[in-house]
Amino acid sequence: MSVIERMPVVFVSHGAPDALLKSADTLACWQSLGKLIPKPAAILVISAHWEATDATVSQAVQPATLHDFSGFSPELYQIQYPAPGAPVLAGQAAALLSAAGINTKSHPDRGLDHGAWVPLSVMYPDADVPVAQLSLVAHESPATHSAIGRALAPLREEGVLIIATGSITHNFSWLDWHASEQKAPDHRASTFADWIANHLSDQAALLDYRRAPYGAEAHPHDDHILPLFVAIGAAKGDTPTRYQPNFTYGSLSMDAYLWRGPVTG
Repeated sequence: MSVIERMPVVFVSHGAPDALLKSADTLACWQSLGKLIPKPAAILVISAHWEATDATVSQAVQPATLHDFSGFSPELYQIQYPAPGAPVLAGQAAALLSAAGINTKSHPDRGLDHGAWVPLSVMYPDADVPVAQLSLVAHESPATHSAIGRALAPLREEGVLIIATGSITHNFSWLDWHASEQKAPDHRASTFADWIANHLSDQAALLDYRRAPYGAEAHPHDDHILPLFVAIGAAKGDTPTRYQPNFTYGSLSMDAYLWRGPVTG
């Protein structure tokens, strides 16, 4: 009988778009993840930078590279990530979500936002793996997003890599735009990042993360932590491995997590 490895699930903190230019430690982490994971048949990416009223999948055949930011180096606006789309995967994801009772829609050609293409351009620089993007659901809870992840989990058995990208900490008022990566991080950010790591398998505590030390301050809005809950749901209890690149801008945790499934025969 052939042995099949269920695809892992990945969460990455994508940081500011200029991580590509300034954050060598983060790039090394993303590169190592890309080499560690078996090459997927396709990627389903969930980014903090796309919210919709319902869970929405992009049917783009050739997703555009969206430069959905301002005020950064002109060099960033020249970067393209020409990965092919994955409309068949988008349809499979929509079917799984609908079967789980989650309202689902399709978008004909929505491109890849920077939360998606920035880490993907390092993990898979050849842009040769088809990618479909799924939105978050605006104003919905961490529990809802965990349910979205659980609904998508069967895709892992078909060679699909589920990548969720957001941020473990995301409070602009904490940022130090002049901080080097070698500077000790803001203690509030590091305290919350460590709390997440220590409670990653405690669903009840995580769902109530705002009661954690600095939890509410770390995320004035839920959007950047919600992808983590999608990843946890899709992981279905697999054991996570934490990766800890240096903080950027003094308070942006760049933590990444990889959940590996057991080998099945």
